[in-house]
Amino acid sequence: YIWGLFQYDLNRKVSEILPTYKFDVSCQGSVPEAIICFLEASDFEDTIRKAVSLGGDSDTIAAIAGSIAEAFYKEVPQKLKDEVIDFLPNDMLDVINRFYLKVIGKKAF
Repeated sequence: YIWGLFQYDLNRKVSEILPTYKFDVSCQGSVPEAIICFLEASDFEDTIRKAVSLGGDSDTIAAIAGSIAEAFYKEVPQKLKDEVIDFLPNDMLDVINRFYLKVIGKKAF
């Protein structure tokens, strides 16, 4: 479906992308890589680790891959939430919790 709609080549492995991947802010240069990280991963954390390992625009790739992984696995592991909560200001935590309440019906933190 993704190939038919966007012509994204998802028949690659993270190990094939790593040696040549460079910073690319375009959706064509980040979305396929994010999807591949998710498809190749074994769980949420593995998805994020694979995305960050690519380098380049890794924050964007990890955000995309992590969003796909959260939707698929239905949650972010509590141990990761516990680590993140200390780094976010209260107003950002409030925004996240309000978003989760509206979309999912429960708070994130």
